[in-house]
Amino acid sequence: MKEVKSPKKPMAFYYIVVLALILLFNEMARPYMEQAQIVPVDYSTFMQCIDDKTIDHVEIQSNQILYTVKDDHKKYKTGIMNDPTLAQRLMESGATFTQDIKEETSPLMSFFLAWILPLLIFFAIGQYMSRKIMDKAGGNSMMFGGSGNQAKIYVPSSEGIHFSDVAGEDEAKENLSEIVDYLHNPSKYTSIGASMPKGVLLVGPPGTGKTMLAKAVAGEAGVPFFSIAGSEFVEMFVGMGASKVRDLFKQAKEKAPCIVFIDEIDAIGQKRTGAAMGNDEREQTLNQLLTEMDGFEGNTGVIILAATNRPESLDPALLRPGRFDRRVPVELPDLKGREDILKVHAKKVRLADDVNFHTIARMAAGASGAELANIINEGALRAVRSGRDSVTEADLEESIEVVIAGYQKKNAILSDKEKRTVAYHEIGHALVAALQSHSAPVQKITIIPRTSGALGYTMQVEQQDKYILSREELENKIATFTAGRAAEEVKFGLVSTGASNDIEQATKLARAMITRYGMSDEFDMVAMETVNNRYLGGDTSLACSSATQQMIDKKVVELVRKQHEKAIKLLEEHRDKLDELASFLYEKETITGEEFMKILEGDKEEEPKVEEAEQKLLADEEKDAKEDAEKAKNLTFLSKSSTSAEQADANVPAPKAEKHDNGENNA
Repeated sequence: MKEVKSPKKPMAFYYIVVLALILLFNEMARPYMEQAQIVPVDYSTFMQCIDDKTIDHVEIQSNQILYTVKDDHKKYKTGIMNDPTLAQRLMESGATFTQDIKEETSPLMSFFLAWILPLLIFFAIGQYMSRKIMDKAGGNSMMFGGSGNQAKIYVPSSEGIHFSDVAGEDEAKENLSEIVDYLHNPSKYTSIGASMPKGVLLVGPPGTGKTMLAKAVAGEAGVPFFSIAGSEFVEMFVGMGASKVRDLFKQAKEKAPCIVFIDEIDAIGQKRTGAAMGNDEREQTLNQLLTEMDGFEGNTGVIILAATNRPESLDPALLRPGRFDRRVPVELPDLKGREDILKVHAKKVRLADDVNFHTIARMAAGASGAELANIINEGALRAVRSGRDSVTEADLEESIEVVIAGYQKKNAILSDKEKRTVAYHEIGHALVAALQSHSAPVQKITIIPRTSGALGYTMQVEQQDKYILSREELENKIATFTAGRAAEEVKFGLVSTGASNDIEQATKLARAMITRYGMSDEFDMVAMETVNNRYLGGDTSLACSSATQQMIDKKVVELVRKQHEKAIKLLEEHRDKLDELASFLYEKETITGEEFMKILEGDKEEEPKVEEAEQKLLADEEKDAKEDAEKAKNLTFLSKSSTSAEQADANVPAPKAEKHDNGENNA
């Protein structure tokens, strides 16, 4: 759709305005400039010029005499005297002389020029300045005289967005295509008594394409399209928002049939609480919107589309049939939907022949349409940085990691000890995931730090989307989360801060199993927790007593501990594979899932590489062990020296002992 903008004035208009200003300036400034070039003289000098016959031209005015002298370009002036013989002497001197004819000025014109015109000029300047100030202040919310409707109006355009440009939301498109068909062929529906829904509410997480679907409806329908955000109705003064709603629907009815799209309608459609400190302006705006959508005066031909991330916060009166008759969920796309979305956005870039959208879609599980578009763009940017003229599958795979974990930190240098710890940590995740059934296959393991703060990560990719998870699968996930810390304990006998995110994810999943999924024998199928704003992160709140909360905490600890012990047991049973894989990852820094499975299954082709990596890892460990032993030896030497010094200091005076203590502290 194409936005309707106020027509621009032609350049000739501005040329005429500038020319008029120049002429006006010349007319006003010329008398003053001419007056500045006239030389004042006394009357006797004027008479002397007449007697000498050097005078050239004389102009007698009502209050002064202007004259010029022969062979002189200057102009002179003098005052009027009662001289009856002046005309006779001028004739004798051979000068030419004239006298102005007095014209009576209209009193109305004089009053207009002296009083009305200056007031109009100052009023116009004031209006111009006030408009500029209001525009800079964010609109015309301070104008009491009008609502200043800010809705953008679009008209049909062949270059707009159509349903073919939207992928991954087939159910939503099917719902909305009915509206388009109704606008094209209303008689097909009215002939049997059917009417189109007055309002359609699009709900879903951010980035799933709600606004794009609304634009596609406008592009397909070929009717005027009004677009406005819910926040634009909110004003400082009570009644301004309601006035904007009235103006919006008035314009829409004039252009009916048409579509009105209100983005983020929760800004004005929140539930009315009736509290004493409520927002009167927002409630008045909501009341006006309810009246316009389904009041005594119908809005025939006007279809309302609205989008929100928080449907649970909307007022029930707004959601009832007759206002928003249809609710269209726009959820995160499934595997096929992600593949279709990638293909739509990939039309804009040049792709290599090795790109497999199915693989990319599997790796991007849980991504929204906006994130998938960003993945394609990041892949194109990476190809440009690498000096290639087409996007490869490796570019898209790396762009997924950029969206998930951020860019690689090129200036982050880990010590050998930290690098070994991270290698064992990530192999712990991958190994436990591979040893358990019902776990997603490992796609990639890396120990290259990322800008998100991760020192490494293990990527698991499901073969297909899962909508139902069993208790065993969830427990396996918790065991996989705890496996990184378990590997550190098995290998080094210590714990580090690297498992902070794993601990958070494992605890969150274990708590959900007990409080929301009913996977606890003690609580059975009782909901202990409610989810709010499920499209915006899903904040949770417990709905139980404090004693029950303590029991829940104990069950969460027991569940996580049990899976942690399970992970330790699996790693101890496969300690040789843990060392082989960790040494290989330590050497390569990044390995694929295929390489990981070959080593795990004992592929002979990978044995030389593994042995070489193990030898390097052992050499580094021996080097670190020698350094630790040298440090321990130095500490032992210092300890013995300190002991000898203490024994020697027993026979010396106190001041010397105090001085030695200071030296020992310094040492």
